[in-house]
Amino acid sequence: MIFNKDTAEQLADYLLQIKAIKLQPSKPFTWSSGWKSPIYCDNRLTLSFPKVRTFIRQELAKTIVSTFEKPDVIAGVATGGIAHGALVAQELGLPFIYVRAAAKGHGMENLVEGKIEKGQTVVVIEDLISTGQSSLNAVKALRAEGCIVKGLVSIFDYGFDTAVANFKNEKCSFYSLSNYEFLIQQALKHKYIEGEEIELLKSWNTNPESWGSTLKIA
Repeated sequence: MIFNKDTAEQLADYLLQIKAIKLQPSKPFTWSSGWKSPIYCDNRLTLSFPKVRTFIRQELAKTIVSTFEKPDVIAGVATGGIAHGALVAQELGLPFIYVRAAAKGHGMENLVEGKIEKGQTVVVIEDLISTGQSSLNAVKALRAEGCIVKGLVSIFDYGFDTAVANFKNEKCSFYSLSNYEFLIQQALKHKYIEGEEIELLKSWNTNPESWGSTLKIA
């Protein structure tokens, strides 16, 4: 769910300007899952641009306070959500923790890093949502520690119906600063893409898993 239309449009512009998002409908990328995709998103690049980094930090913080109120702790999802989560925690004057993709294989074998106590409220920060599975694994890990997860906020999401269903099944609210729909609108507006490429981009978003197998490129 998008919290603020103006924020969504501005962030989409920023992501396109700094090439954190690339659109190649006629020469698709291959994700680690094997899916073919006309879009590649690397929000780590935003950290290299102070103006964009500040905008994201402030908008994430505003979204958290407006929708969830201030929690006890901010949690980042490894690895993309760690830096932005720490920045948001600093903005709000809150403790910060992060959740690993898998438990550390040595030492304390932690899955959740940082100080957390049972009963504390947490908002999770993620950089990108596709199906939502890795984000929800972090939510489950925090709940297993006895935390009350108020919800999750991401920088960007692809707008997949699968993600909406997965978050609903886990009873976890989530918001994104921008998403695929706003990105395509802004990309067309500022001529990052041509009109004839729109249908390819829209068809991927509605059926990403099998899009590559039916793709016909001249």
